[in-house]
Amino acid sequence: MYSVVGVRFKKAGKVYYFDPLDFDIQQDNAVIVETARGIEYGMVVIGRKVVQENDVVLPLKKVIRIADETDAKLVEENKKAAKDAFSVCMEKIREHELRMKLVDVEYTFDRNKVIFYFTAEGRVDFRELVKDLASIFRTRIELRQIGVRDEAKILGGIGPCGRILCCSTFLGDFEPVSIKMAKDQNLSLNPTKISGLCGRLMCCLKYEHDNYESAKDSTPTVGRLVITSYGSGKVLALNMANRTAKVQLFDLGKVQDLPFDDVAEQE
Repeated sequence: MYSVVGVRFKKAGKVYYFDPLDFDIQQDNAVIVETARGIEYGMVVIGRKVVQENDVVLPLKKVIRIADETDAKLVEENKKAAKDAFSVCMEKIREHELRMKLVDVEYTFDRNKVIFYFTAEGRVDFRELVKDLASIFRTRIELRQIGVRDEAKILGGIGPCGRILCCSTFLGDFEPVSIKMAKDQNLSLNPTKISGLCGRLMCCLKYEHDNYESAKDSTPTVGRLVITSYGSGKVLALNMANRTAKVQLFDLGKVQDLPFDDVAEQE
């Protein structure tokens, strides 16, 4: 058993556990912690709690201290410096005629490293670019290629639903999404209808998928012959939201929507 606090470094970023030691750390406190990237500034989104060994990555890193106003000011200065670095890197990319799209730039809290996030269709030889950037910024340079879903998470935007993208507001991790989820929910399989700004299947297809999966055992199967209060028929489609089935009734010679409770599959 380990006593931990959950820290997030970016809005809608992944939550990492740290050892709070003897600090009186509360939710929404800013803290300085040691990470694989170096010293970082993060926000506590999960207060002190006890978790099992399987829930943490060992060795568990420790909280160095609770952040103060000086630390917050340094974070803002780093953000301003990152904007300047973005412009410089864009200029160098054009000079070297590299086929890459710069998405974001980030300084680590201690300015020990500056990270440039980019997208590209294939491999990019950016060795000369790194040399130029290192000579300008006089610190460690990391160019990190990211996918289109990560790009959407960083840049944000408005989804087809009219709301701000889930990935940029609250989704810490991307979960696998498949076309089968859209089929199970009787959604249009038109790519423009079920794809997000990133061009991939929308993350929200996952939200109700478990409910549809669990409901399969208690719902009729499309294409099966069934017995209803109106006689025998065949299931043409399901409406999971209303819990009704569209049934072609053989005795009446018409199609009618019937509640699931009135539809029993023939043996």
